[in-house]
Amino acid sequence: MLPRATQTRNKRESTKGKLKGRTMEIQRLIGRSLRSIVDLDKLGERSIIIDCDVVQADGSTRTASITGAFTALRLAIDKLLQTKTLNEDPIKEFAAAVSVGILPDETCVLDLDYEEDSSCVVDMNVVMTESGRFIEVQGNGEEATFDRSQLDELLLLGEQGINTLVTKQKAALYAKKEAQSVDEQTVVIATGNLGKAQEFTSMFHKAGYKVKTMKDFPELPDVAETGSTFEENARLKAETIANILQCPVLADDSGLQVEALHGMPGIYSARFAGEQKNDAANNAKLLYELTEVPDEQRRAQFHCTLVFTAPKKESLVVEASWPGRIARIPQGDNGFGYDPLFIPQGMDISAAQLSESVKKPSKSPCTCFK
Repeated sequence: MLPRATQTRNKRESTKGKLKGRTMEIQRLIGRSLRSIVDLDKLGERSIIIDCDVVQADGSTRTASITGAFTALRLAIDKLLQTKTLNEDPIKEFAAAVSVGILPDETCVLDLDYEEDSSCVVDMNVVMTESGRFIEVQGNGEEATFDRSQLDELLLLGEQGINTLVTKQKAALYAKKEAQSVDEQTVVIATGNLGKAQEFTSMFHKAGYKVKTMKDFPELPDVAETGSTFEENARLKAETIANILQCPVLADDSGLQVEALHGMPGIYSARFAGEQKNDAANNAKLLYELTEVPDEQRRAQFHCTLVFTAPKKESLVVEASWPGRIARIPQGDNGFGYDPLFIPQGMDISAAQLSESVKKPSKSPCTCFK
């Protein structure tokens, strides 16, 4: 806590030679939070010391310190990677922290300032990873109790705030480095998929734009797809990358929706059978789930949502679907994913048996823009 961080000037504890119990508690909290997202085996026998100075004590200084401390840790690890001191990145994912609380009128609020913090009846600090996993939750009723629905609302507010903070962390870390390589006539596609990149390059080239993909920005971290819908995931990718690079960004999220499975695998299409993202395993699991489902109830569709955004602009969202049904055995070699099992509406062969000239106009993400 710097001397002028508070309204009344205070002395730095280090000048007294002894830290207060509160300071030691916060130090331990910061350490626990950072260690939880670091692979200590990859870091090796190294100690990284992070000094957190509070410039303005307005609200929760401990959550601000955690968010800032992670950013400092990311910078330190990046330097070790650049100098080849480390061969692998030990940081598992981004993390941040924020305060939430309930005011006397029972309003749930995010990121309490000093006045709100001093008057709230319920106070809570939430530390969370980018993928939505909790690191630590500290909450208590200052002058009142709170129920489960209020707890859920506070946690939801905390998750929303942390998503915003992670976006700002990435912008602070990477925007300056990468912005120089993006000009006004360039559109960035938030994908590393070569096939998608070629399709979009062809489309934007006609309008006089160049296209870059995530392959052109190896320094940028992956964006965790933590949304519950195709649109939410596409927005996360497009808006996060746009804020970092300060340029227009297009992102898509797509997948197979099977009516008999209530829309599954949906947003989990690529990892339906597990995180290894194996096409054969995904197809096998799909067939197993539909074992007892008759042909007339095996309706399905490939769905794609595109989000096109730019800094300080409202995002454009477009969607398209390709209807069909699920076969009982895979057929064809001209495709990937669920193509061997998907029979388009009005056809008797699978998508993997179609020529590219027939399949692309229906399944391509670019169809959403046409």
